[in-house]
Amino acid sequence: MNIQVSPSPIPNSNAVSLTSMLDRDDYLTGLLNQVTATKTEGWLQELRQSAANWVRHSILPTTREEEWRFTDLSSLRKVQFNVEAGNFASLEFDILPEAANSRLVFVNGVFAPEFSAVSDLPSGIVVSNLAGLSAVEQEGVRQYLAQAEGAQEVFTALNTAGITDAAVVWVKKNVVVETPIHLVFISVVSETATISQPRCLVVAESGSQVTLVEEYTNRLRAASRREDAKSAKEEGVYLTNAVTEIWVGDNAQVSHTRVEWEGAEAFHVGKTAIAQARDSRYTCHAITLGAKLSRHNLEILQTGEQTQTTLNGLTIISGKQLSDTHSAIALNYPHGTSDQLHKCIVGDRAHAVFNGKVFVPKLAQLTNASQLNRNLLLSSKARVDTKPQLEITADNVKCAHGATVSQLEDDEIFYLQSRGIDENDARKLLINAFAAEVINQIPIPSLREILLNTVNNLKSLTNE
Repeated sequence: MNIQVSPSPIPNSNAVSLTSMLDRDDYLTGLLNQVTATKTEGWLQELRQSAANWVRHSILPTTREEEWRFTDLSSLRKVQFNVEAGNFASLEFDILPEAANSRLVFVNGVFAPEFSAVSDLPSGIVVSNLAGLSAVEQEGVRQYLAQAEGAQEVFTALNTAGITDAAVVWVKKNVVVETPIHLVFISVVSETATISQPRCLVVAESGSQVTLVEEYTNRLRAASRREDAKSAKEEGVYLTNAVTEIWVGDNAQVSHTRVEWEGAEAFHVGKTAIAQARDSRYTCHAITLGAKLSRHNLEILQTGEQTQTTLNGLTIISGKQLSDTHSAIALNYPHGTSDQLHKCIVGDRAHAVFNGKVFVPKLAQLTNASQLNRNLLLSSKARVDTKPQLEITADNVKCAHGATVSQLEDDEIFYLQSRGIDENDARKLLINAFAAEVINQIPIPSLREILLNTVNNLKSLTNE
């Protein structure tokens, strides 16, 4: 999706034509009824109602649409999802030592204060759920929430229609936050399929700096990294539909790590929308490990000159998983710099999709943009569809893009075997080296260690 252009308004020439467009998709209407059952008040309810009206005029994407050509949602349509908050006395999840007292936890989309901790934060930063903000703070949030480009995309609008709470991180002008902020969204399975819609809003005012970790997981996925892991058969079906909006002010800096390791039967749809003002710097490390079907839309809109954007992505899937990453970078002003590296490791019958777009219009002279997608197939039945794209009308730029698809080289494995390493360990060593290029860029040491250990223990990747 071209995030420079907003969709056309809904036709309203007459009441008959407008009515005929309502509830075009019965399945989508069912989801909408579930997520809008709980009401709110004031400006938030008005925002939700506007988004709900848009959803009622929409349909779920199909493979007939170019942007969804390789991602078939027919398996999603077979599941009836319900909203279920639940009441959980205890949960297992990784607490990052660096963010032990600076985290917000949401369970099935509901804020869980008993698992959250925000006592180790400097003045000048607000880390809270939306409901916990003061009236003045909520009025500030109103200026940003659901205001990013692409708000009318169907899953984004569905999320907005169901907002009752959100994770809010607001960094004041010139405040440098040394402590990472950990946002944890846990899905706990139940006997019925559930839907949760996490929402994040991050505002970094001019001259500020902050580091974020955004994690999507379920209790069993977190526990599986421990010796007392429960059986994977306890994992259930659920849908996470997440939206994160990040506003990076003039000369501000945001380092953002997004980790998705949902359950084996889960569906995950995520949107990350970033607006970068003049001289700002934004870095994203997007790690995708879980879910039966996952889709991440990463959209960056440059709103001022001389921005720096760094995107590092890593997708590791096996079995029959499908993981789709769509990114769009709109470099609308001069002297912008973007650097994107996305890697996919695909085993068994899994299917990875990458579609990356970089837009450089005529006004964006002296832009420097690079984009590379590297893919490692571990099975003859693994599949990847990759489509890096540059759309350039400026005539004084330096831009490059490319994609590679490869397998483990026999001579590399043979070389390691000649040094006394067995074949399985040799394959694992090469896979780890491929993944480490992205993981080692993450600025949180404990999270790097967890991810490297996770990759090292993925046995399904080392055998065809």
